[in-house]
Amino acid sequence: TDVCHYNGQFERSFETEVAGARVRAPMMDIHTVAAGGGSILFFRDGRLQVGPESAGANPGPACYRRGGPLTVTDCNVMLGKLQPLHFPRVFGPNADQPIDVEAVEKSFQEFAEEISIKTGNKPLSGVELAEGFLRIAVANMANAIKKISVQRGYDVTKYALQCFGGAGGQHACLVADALGIETIFIHPFAGVLSAYGMGLAEIRCMKESQFEQPLSAYEEAKAMLSDLSDKATRQVVSQGVRYDDISVECRAHLRLSGSHQALTVSFGNLKELKQRFDKAHRARYGFSSEGRELIFEALSVEAIGGSSVVNEATMEEVKQTPVAVDKLKIVSDGNLVEAPLYERQSLKPGQQVHGPAIIKEPTGTNVIEPGWCAKLNKFGHLLLERHIPIKRKEAVGTKADPIMLEVFNSLFMSIAEQMGATLANTAYSVNIKERLDFSCALFDPEGGLVANAPHVPVHLGSMSGSVKSIIRQNPNMKKGDVFVLNAPFNGGTHLPDVTVITPVFDNGGAILFFVASRGHHADIGGKTPGSAPPDSQIIEEEGVVIDNFK
Repeated sequence: TDVCHYNGQFERSFETEVAGARVRAPMMDIHTVAAGGGSILFFRDGRLQVGPESAGANPGPACYRRGGPLTVTDCNVMLGKLQPLHFPRVFGPNADQPIDVEAVEKSFQEFAEEISIKTGNKPLSGVELAEGFLRIAVANMANAIKKISVQRGYDVTKYALQCFGGAGGQHACLVADALGIETIFIHPFAGVLSAYGMGLAEIRCMKESQFEQPLSAYEEAKAMLSDLSDKATRQVVSQGVRYDDISVECRAHLRLSGSHQALTVSFGNLKELKQRFDKAHRARYGFSSEGRELIFEALSVEAIGGSSVVNEATMEEVKQTPVAVDKLKIVSDGNLVEAPLYERQSLKPGQQVHGPAIIKEPTGTNVIEPGWCAKLNKFGHLLLERHIPIKRKEAVGTKADPIMLEVFNSLFMSIAEQMGATLANTAYSVNIKERLDFSCALFDPEGGLVANAPHVPVHLGSMSGSVKSIIRQNPNMKKGDVFVLNAPFNGGTHLPDVTVITPVFDNGGAILFFVASRGHHADIGGKTPGSAPPDSQIIEEEGVVIDNFK
C-alpha cells in the first residue's frame, strides 16, 4: 500500500532509500507499507500477522486457483465482499474460471484449527479469523498514513481520503474509520489511477541551486530564481511545449540560523516568506520561529507544461431511488448483513447509497460499510461520507487473543513512534532533532515495558527500572505530574541521558499507563566537557545527578 499527502501541491523527497540503495533524486514523497491485497496471512509469535511477504500476482491469493497462500484479498472473499458472480472470470488453467470460494473457506477453517492447537484457545470460525486478519491489515494501512500526516503536524481528520487501486475501495471505509476521517473520494478511474495519471501527466523540469545567504539577500535570490526559471522553461520548450502553455513555480528552502533542517515554501515578498516559513515551522515543529534569523539554504523552480486538459462532462441530478442489481450476504463488524449491490455506471447524481452496500465497477469493488453514505457528484466522482458517528469503545476481555494482540501491538508501537516524531520535531537540540539520540516507550501501571519504537537499544534496556523507581517513590501521583531523572542507580544509563516519565490517567483517576522518553544531552556538567571524564571517582564528578525530580 502506497500513501502520500497532498495539500494543493506535490510533496517530494530528495533522498530516498530503495531496496537498500540510497537514491539522491527528486521523487514523490510516498510511504509504502506491506499491507495490500496480496499480503500473506501468518500466525507467528502467538499473534496473527499480515505481511510483509506478498503472494504477488503469481501465484496470487488462494482464490486465484494457482495454489497460492491466504492473503488479504481472501479475507474479503471469505467475508462475502468479493463475489464470484461479480468478479472477472480470469482464473484457472484456461483463465476462464471465477474466484475459488470453496478453497478459501477450507483454507481458513484449517488455519483456524491450526491456531487453536498452538494456542489452546477455542477455535475461531473461518469468518472470525478472516475479519481479524482484515482488522490487522487496516491498522497497518492506517499507521502508514499517520507516518506522512500526524508525524508531520497535519490533522488527518480534516482531510479527505482518496483511494486508488483495484482493492482500494474494499478497505477505504475501514481505514477512514481507523483514522477518524469522515470523507472519502473515489475517482471513476481509481482502479487504474496510476495509468490514468501517467497519461495526463505534465512535462516538468526542476532546477535548484544552493544559496547560502541571509534573508537580507532577497534581491540576489530573486535574480537567481529568474535565471533558473529561464533555464527550466527553455528545457520544457525543447520537449515541444508552447512557451505560453508553461507555468513556473518558485520556491525558497529556508532554515533558522544555527539549524540544518530547511523547510520549503513558495517564494514571495519578504513578509510572505517569513509568514509562510513560520506557518510551516509551527505545523512541523509545534512552536513559532518568529524573531529568529532566517537563512536561504537553496532556491528552486519548477517549469510545468504539456498537461492534458480534461473537461469532465457533467450530469444532472435525479430524485429516483437507485436500483440494486443483486442482494448479497456479507460480514461487517462481526455481523452477517444483507448488502444491496449496485453498478456504478447506473448511479446518477442525487442518488444515495447507504451502507452496508457494495458498488462494483469495471476496475474495482467499493464496499460501503454501515454508517457510511455514498453519492455521486455532478462529475461522476463517488463521495463517501460517514453520517453515523463511529463507536470507539469495545470490550476485549482479559484472555489473550491472537487478533487483538497484533492490533494492540501495532497501536502501541505507533504511539511510541509518534512520541519520537513529536520529540524530534519540537526539540531545539541537535542531538535530538538531527542525530535522533533518543528513545520513547510505553509502560504498564507496574512499570513493565509494553511497547517501544525502534530507537536506541541501550536507552530502552534499563528504562523500565527508571519507571519502577518513580512508581516506588511516588505512591500518590496525580494528573499533570511529570518526573525527570538520570540517576544510574535507578535505571539511568549515563548522566547525559535524561529521562522524562509521565503517568497517563483515565477519567476516574486511575493510572492507565506510563510514557517515557530518554534523550542524550551534550553536556550535563562534571569535570570535563561532554560529562564523561575518564578519571572520575564518584558519580557527581561526571555531572548533575537528577533523581525523582517532579
